[in-house]
Amino acid sequence: MRPSSSPHTKSASAVYVTLTAQVAATAALVVFEQTRGRRLVREISALGGDPHAPGAQAVVGAVSVFAILIMLVTATTVAAAAAYLTWLVQARQNVSPGAQAAPVLAAWAVPGVNLVAPPVLVHRLWWGSRPPADRHGRWVALLAAWWLSWLAVLALVLARLTAAGDTDLTGLGPAELAVVALCALLCAATVRQITRIQVAGARPGPPARTGAVMARAVPLILTEQGSAPQVHHARQ
Repeated sequence: MRPSSSPHTKSASAVYVTLTAQVAATAALVVFEQTRGRRLVREISALGGDPHAPGAQAVVGAVSVFAILIMLVTATTVAAAAAYLTWLVQARQNVSPGAQAAPVLAAWAVPGVNLVAPPVLVHRLWWGSRPPADRHGRWVALLAAWWLSWLAVLALVLARLTAAGDTDLTGLGPAELAVVALCALLCAATVRQITRIQVAGARPGPPARTGAVMARAVPLILTEQGSAPQVHHARQ
């Protein structure tokens, strides 16, 4: 295994930053939903879809803020996905130089397959990075928690967006935000675990300890020096 520690560490840092941005953008959207969303829905409903109705200009600012927040959530989610896939491809190439990106993209993009294949792929990557044997149990628990939280995010967000009607903009609330934050935290933890193992494997081994070498060498030197006069005396 020939890891490239610096680029790989940078790609891991990009994952951390984009995940943080995604959680922050989602939190801003949830706050807007809870403080302004329902009132905005009522105001828009009262206009009857007429942009020239009295009071239409009063909601333009709130609608603009909502649109910006939606774009921020979308952009940060796309950025987090791109950063994660970039890291994952680089991590696989650290373990197997020349590994292709196609299996990674297929694992996440093919419907149905993307519900099972990604954690299997990440687990194989972790195992191929030659981790310490005593960490297997904790790693499996972390991986399972991350993937279950990811499935929970999908289920909750889809359910809320489907159920959102005349009283909500998106239906997102504190529960959805908490699950999104937990999923991002666990995802970052899996990235950190694998990155640390690969970076540690890329470091050269420690130099030989001088004290230990001298401790072995000194008795040999003294023995040779002590036997030299005896050999000289026997020759005489």
